[in-house]
Order: sequence, then C-alpha cells, then structure tokens
Amino acid sequence: IGFGVYIWNVEETTRVVAMLKRVAPDVTIVLGGPEVSFESGEQQIVQMADYLVTGWGDVTFPKLCGEILNGPRPLMKVHAGVQPPMAEIKLPYALYTDSDIAHRTLYVEASRGCPFKCEFCLSALDKTAWPFGIDLFLAELEALHARGARLFKFVDRTFNLNIKTSLKIMQFFLDKLEADPLDPVYAHFELVPDHLPDALKEGIGKFPPGALQFEIGIQSFNPEVQALVSRKQDNARAADNINWLIEHSHAHLHVDLIAGLPGEDMASFARGFDRLVALKPHEIQFGILKRLRGTPIIRHTEKYAMVFDPYPPYTILSTSLIDFQAMQRLVRFARYWDLVANSGRFAHTIGAMLGDAPFENFMAFSDWIYDRTDATHRIALDRLAALVVQWLQTRGIDKQQASALVAQDYAGKVDTTAAKAKAVLNAPARQARHLAA
Repeated sequence: IGFGVYIWNVEETTRVVAMLKRVAPDVTIVLGGPEVSFESGEQQIVQMADYLVTGWGDVTFPKLCGEILNGPRPLMKVHAGVQPPMAEIKLPYALYTDSDIAHRTLYVEASRGCPFKCEFCLSALDKTAWPFGIDLFLAELEALHARGARLFKFVDRTFNLNIKTSLKIMQFFLDKLEADPLDPVYAHFELVPDHLPDALKEGIGKFPPGALQFEIGIQSFNPEVQALVSRKQDNARAADNINWLIEHSHAHLHVDLIAGLPGEDMASFARGFDRLVALKPHEIQFGILKRLRGTPIIRHTEKYAMVFDPYPPYTILSTSLIDFQAMQRLVRFARYWDLVANSGRFAHTIGAMLGDAPFENFMAFSDWIYDRTDATHRIALDRLAALVVQWLQTRGIDKQQASALVAQDYAGKVDTTAAKAKAVLNAPARQARHLAA
C-alpha cells in the first residue's frame, strides 16, 4: 500500500500505518510526499514503513513497486526520487471519475516547480519551473471539458511566469465561454503579483464575472522582511497590479498575507494589512507562518527566537518580536476575518467595522467577540450576525441603524445572495457572494 503524506494528513496516516502493521504485518507500506521527503529519519511513520520515496515519484515509485512485486526485493529503504523529462510524464487526468467531475473542483498543473526562493515555501528548493507540453496539456483540458468538467484549479506556483503559455490557457477558457455563455467555466490561477504585462491584462479583461479567480501572494509589504526570507517583490508594482485587477477586470481576487515572519512585528504587519485592505481585494487570506519540513526558514530560528508547534501543521507560536499571547490574538483575528470578511456574508457591513484603521478596528472586534464567546469555531451564522450588530453598537452606531446595516447582508437565509449569483455563474458559493454584493 502506498501513502502520499502531507502536512494535513500525516497524523491520520501515521495512525493508519500503525494499525496496518499490527493487523496485517505482511502488507508492504511505501511512503512518499513532501512531509516525509525531509527530516525523515526522526519521523515515526517512516520508522514503521517498509520503503520511502523522497521527492519526485513519477518514475521511482512504479519502479519500486515492480521490484517489490516481481523481485528482486530492494534492500534499501529510502529511494531518492528521479525527476524524469516532463515529456515522459503521463498526465493523470483520465483518472478523474465522473463523480469527481460532477461534484469537485479539478486540480490540474501546466507546470511544476518555481524559480523563486521564498524561504517559507517548499518550492524554494526547486531549481526552476518545468512546463508540460502546452499542446498535450490543452488536449487533456479539452477531454475533461468534454466529460463535463467546469471547475478547474491550477496548482502551478507561477501561472504568469511564461506569458505565451498563460495566454494560450486563458484562450482555451475564453473559447469555451464564447461558444456557450450559458454553460460557464471557472478557473483558479496563482499569480506573481508584480508581473502583469499588457498582453496578459488584455486577456484577463475579456473574462466575464464568475469565471476567473486569482490567488496572489503578497505575504509581506515590508522590504526588510522580504529580503530576510529571500522574497523578491516590487511592492509598488504589485499594488498597482492588484488595483488594476480590481478596477478593470471581473476576476475574483484572493490575496495572501503571512503573520509571524522573521523580522516582522505587529506594527509592521498591521501596516501591510491596512495597505492591502485599501486595495479592496475580495478576500485577504490571513495566514500564520508554518514551518514546512525542509524549508530554509529554519535558518532564522535562533536569531529571531522562532518557536513552532511541534505537531502538524507546525504553526509559529512566538518570535522575538511577537510573543505567544500576541500571536494567539493574530490566530483569532485570522479566524474571525475568515468568518466575517472573507465569507462574503457581511460585504456591506465590513466597511463600517473597519473604518479608517482596518487592522486596529478588526483586532478590537476580534478581542471583543472572543471575550464574549470564548470560541473561534461553531459560531452559528444567526449568532454571528447578532454579535456583529452588538459590536457596531459599541462603536457608537444605534441599534436600528446597526440592524439595518447587517440586514443588507444577512436576513436569516444563509445563501440568498449566493443563490442569485449562482443562477448565472459557475463560481463556488463563497466567490459568488462577493460578486453579488
């Protein structure tokens, strides 16, 4: 049995492997995936397994399976993955079932790897990005579309690295939209924020609402922090490009920030957050730094007193500039931001909550709601809406006005706006709420 092991499933998979080794000790266990490709010797799951493939598994895993099944059985436990030429990798999309296509967003990749070296990311270990043959890839997309696939998420780390390829892929979706506007498609791409040439802008501008989402990694607006983690980014150009996308396209924008990076204190993060809020992306993904195994971020551990949770997902607990209590406030802020702002359920209310000091005001709300509820999860939407009304009253808005403001967004029917938008869009419900606001 082979297991792909990731930061999000390692604990569950460890329990499964432990159970298998007790009830079926003759079963051969092979592990692979990013979580076990680094620092593997210290991991319980690796100690229990029979074999481990580190890195690329496209060639090494089937070769290992053949040797296990047909002999001679390999003597070495750890097998370093061999990276094959991209043209020799058989694309796996035919393995998506009809049920997958009907009910899931399909994950696809036009390339692997990343040329950038951001130290918090496993892609920092890549030498470059490697593209698949574009004609073959588009043929696979065509086959998926013919089977009914309409929701696509590209996992490429740098979709807009090669503009010619980006334009060909976008044209594929534009052709489908033009051929049948009543049968829309939806595509998600990850963009480098400071690289948006005119040719790409022209293509992006052709997409209708609800067809396109961009995930854009800002991570930090602090140049000193960016330099510390080897992130090269033109902040002014990145901000201009986000502003252009908001003003001149229908793309849904999901922009990332990371709290807990070395060298960044609360005040610096707050300034970056406020700067991003002013650009008005649809969602700000407020992430807390994770220590992924193998990433170079650990070189800052001693100097910046970085303390990480020893259990997955290895979240930062404190740094020399943000103590544990402050970091927990940021964790709660991130959760409430997701519930209130990113959810799209309070699109008209959020402006009144943020005022002219978004980070400061939402942190005050975060502290207040946690004090009232002692919870960050399992807060029913009715209760959350009532709490938002109460919060607005504490900020000097009378009850009638506060209730009317929240009622614009929420009147007890959870997906009313999303349902209206869904009639003409193929976007997921959360994105549809933002577009309908």
